[in-house]
Amino acid sequence: MGINNIAIAIDGPAAAGKSTIAKKVANHYNFVYIDTGAMYRAFTWYVLKRGVDPKDETASNSLIPEVTIRLTADYKVFVNGEDVSKAIREPSVSGNVSYIASYPKIRLFLTEQQREMAKVNSVVMDGRDIGTYVLPDAFVKIFQTASVAVRAKRRYLENLEKGIATSLEDIEKELAMRDHIDSTRAMAPLKKADDAIELDTDNLSIDEVVAEIIKIVDKKLGVK
Repeated sequence: MGINNIAIAIDGPAAAGKSTIAKKVANHYNFVYIDTGAMYRAFTWYVLKRGVDPKDETASNSLIPEVTIRLTADYKVFVNGEDVSKAIREPSVSGNVSYIASYPKIRLFLTEQQREMAKVNSVVMDGRDIGTYVLPDAFVKIFQTASVAVRAKRRYLENLEKGIATSLEDIEKELAMRDHIDSTRAMAPLKKADDAIELDTDNLSIDEVVAEIIKIVDKKLGVK
């Protein structure tokens, strides 16, 4: 990171509300928000579009030279110039993204881009391995957790708002599977960094979590 740049890392399992909270924290400090999960979803979307099986690591890796992913300030996601912001939230992508995210070559490809973003901006970056692998020297590290049941309900309501039809039971199964894949992958698995502060959000509203993170960051900044 640059001399005056600050990085806030927010890690945690799928559907823990990281993106919504990270956006609000970034807005509070006027930092750049980087949704690393959207980048993996974007790559997964492209793999599916090309008719490649996301469980085929070699075939998925072969697409790296073809993919250009761009995030915009208004939270849109583009793959090779195409706006895929809504498409990457479809169940077909959600059910396969953990496979793509487990492949070392793809992780390296996207991690390099994420680190470059943090070099030139103060950032709030959320994902699974930000504090442990992508930005191990982050100024503040948060590990945000919630039970599978709570996360499933949140994702179900979120999908309803977006017009995506999914059952609560299917979402619970998908999240449990993603937790297993994310936490057992060989490269940069989902885990709490030794110096991260854990926040259990089961009984906290979004605004309460945001306020807690701001309090943690302000304390480290020396803001009174």
